[in-house]
Amino acid sequence: MKTPSCQNRQQGFTLLEVIIAMFILAFGLLAIASMQTTAIKGNSQAMGLTEAVNLAQDRMERLIGLPYTDTSLNDTDGDGTNQDADRDGVDDDGGNFGLDDTVNSSGTVTADQSWTDPSGTYTVYWNVAVEQPIQNVKTIRMTVRWTDRGLRRTATFDFTKSEVI
Repeated sequence: MKTPSCQNRQQGFTLLEVIIAMFILAFGLLAIASMQTTAIKGNSQAMGLTEAVNLAQDRMERLIGLPYTDTSLNDTDGDGTNQDADRDGVDDDGGNFGLDDTVNSSGTVTADQSWTDPSGTYTVYWNVAVEQPIQNVKTIRMTVRWTDRGLRRTATFDFTKSEVI
């Protein structure tokens, strides 16, 4: 009986096997590219949030270092002053002591104070509620706004400043 030669036993890949292998490889590469794109977007958002937090922290530390009566710590619109006549910690006018004020529908700043970074990317707003949550304490809500790829982003921080008696 004749045995097949070595040359006949080496068949190689068929065209169909090569096409299937290329399809699997292409599918894997597309998945990796999609993951990379998602990671880049996530890093961009994280960078924006980190910058917003740093700006808010810097502004907050400046405000904490000011005297209790400094004009930067005033409730300029009156929304956060004496709105809790019964001292129950709830705004008697139905709001939240004006702490959420930033910009109205016509684009006018309604916050007690605001500051825009030199690049114009980030705007920091802060509102003051006097005598909240207790006497001789001011609650300050700081809101940072910026635009990331056409979407409005916001980060909000609350802190208190007490009057040293």
